[in-house]
Amino acid sequence: MTGLIEAVETGVYRFPTDQLEADGTFSWDTTTAVTVTLRAAEYSGLGWTYSSPAAAAVVRQHLAETVRGRPVDDVAGGYETMRRACRNIGTKGLVAQAISAVDIAWWDLRARVAGKSLATALGRCRDTVPVYGSGGFTTQDDEQLETQVTSWAEAGCRAVKIKIAESWGTKPDRDRARVRRLAELAPAGVALMVDANGGYDTAAATRMGSFLDEVGVVWFEEPVSSDDVDALRLLRRHLRCDVAAGEYVADLAETKALLEAVDCLQLDATRCGGFTGWLAAAELARTANLQVSAHCAPALHAFVGAAVPHLRHVEWFADHARLEPLLVDGAPAVRDGALHPSASRPGHGMSLAATAERHRCPTDG
Repeated sequence: MTGLIEAVETGVYRFPTDQLEADGTFSWDTTTAVTVTLRAAEYSGLGWTYSSPAAAAVVRQHLAETVRGRPVDDVAGGYETMRRACRNIGTKGLVAQAISAVDIAWWDLRARVAGKSLATALGRCRDTVPVYGSGGFTTQDDEQLETQVTSWAEAGCRAVKIKIAESWGTKPDRDRARVRRLAELAPAGVALMVDANGGYDTAAATRMGSFLDEVGVVWFEEPVSSDDVDALRLLRRHLRCDVAAGEYVADLAETKALLEAVDCLQLDATRCGGFTGWLAAAELARTANLQVSAHCAPALHAFVGAAVPHLRHVEWFADHARLEPLLVDGAPAVRDGALHPSASRPGHGMSLAATAERHRCPTDG
């Protein structure tokens, strides 16, 4: 493969939600996508992250000069160069998200230049990628929850997840009522999952976990803050339901810290260093005999998820499932409870959609 990267472009797109949404510890009414486009001759590669517009500034001010002029096929070298370029400003959080968007675009560009599908370039080992329905915001009423669960069932999802720990865990009675309602709504054989987003302390998480075990919930995500590895480890020992965390992991050191504290490791390619970082962290999980689950961004995780044999599922998150078809053309669709990443189109086969322009922020630089 020949050719050098000639241009690095960014975009910021803000999509309003249908209503105010909330989990246990945060509320929002918009979702922001930061895109990166890499160009080499007549080819282009597209990546994105869900972040702050400041991530685009990191790309322009700290990453672009290190990327321009590098060989298209040197994704691994480029990844390390980007991390070194950000040594003095840190390589986690916002910076990791910026690096992630560039890395995803780089993999897409490399595959397009080589004339390969991205799934093939990443090492495809499966043709379909299972998803679970995710949403169930604490701001939803019973009717809205029923509508959402019904839509997931119609799409063939074999697992569904809602948010609990409302208002930092101060409304446990409503949490329990919503979980019971989920159990009533979900079809037989569909796995029940909940996400506390770190809203409980250890004692409250233990009490709620015992209730979840009684109801038959199989997945308890971030029962406490993912920074509290000791508490996660304790809960894992005492609960039957799987304890999951990892969506905020930014590097391999943070990955290693969670390996003995969770039953399934969550990873987000838009936060942990793109496809390069995601695959490296997934390999660490494999050596610990853990499955991995991809957090959000289903259109992107369809491809990297197809490349690991120990994938449990990809989160088909309501906000991203709604906005990704507005952001890009060619996003993989969910059929029969799974994503079906293309094996024929070069790269990931997605391009910025005309509908995205109306959501573009004019101050993205």
